Amino acid sequence: MRNKPDTPRDTSREPAKPDRRAQLGQIFRFALVGGVNTGTFFVLYLILHPFMPYFAAYTLAFVLAMVGSFFMNTYFTYRTRPTWKKFLLFPLTNITNYVIQSAGLYVLVTWAGLNTKIAPLVAAVLAIPFTYVLSRKILIPGTGDQAGEAEQARKPSTV
Repeated sequence: MRNKPDTPRDTSREPAKPDRRAQLGQIFRFALVGGVNTGTFFVLYLILHPFMPYFAAYTLAFVLAMVGSFFMNTYFTYRTRPTWKKFLLFPLTNITNYVIQSAGLYVLVTWAGLNTKIAPLVAAVLAIPFTYVLSRKILIPGTGDQAGEAEQARKPSTV
C-alpha cells in the first residue's frame, strides 16, 4: 500500500533531529572542550608522573579530567542540564574511551617506543570520535533514553 503524497505524516513519535548548523556547532564546541580537557589531562599527568608510575598517573589524571569534561560538555557543548543520572552514566560511556586510550598508550609505549610523556596525548587524539558519539547519546535528550530524559526534564537539577 502506497502513502498518498498529500497525507500528512505522523511525526509525533519520532525524535527531533537537530539541524546541520546546530550539530556543527556542537561538534565545534565538543572539539573546543576536548582541547581544554586534553590540556587539563596532560598537565595533570605531567604533574603526577614524577610521583607515581606512568600508568597510575595516567589513570588519576584521566578520572579528574573526566569530571571536568562532564560539566564542560553539559553546560557548554550540549547546553543541557547536568543531573545525577547523567553524571553517573557519563563515566560508563568513557569506559570505551579509557580502553581505547589505555590500549593505545600501551601499544605506543611498549611496541612503538614512544616517550611516556607524549604517548597519552597521541592516544587521547585517537579516541576522540568514539568519545563524541558516546557522550552525545548520554547528554542530549532524544539521542539516548528518551523516556528517561522526559522524566528528568520535569525534575530539578541535583548536580
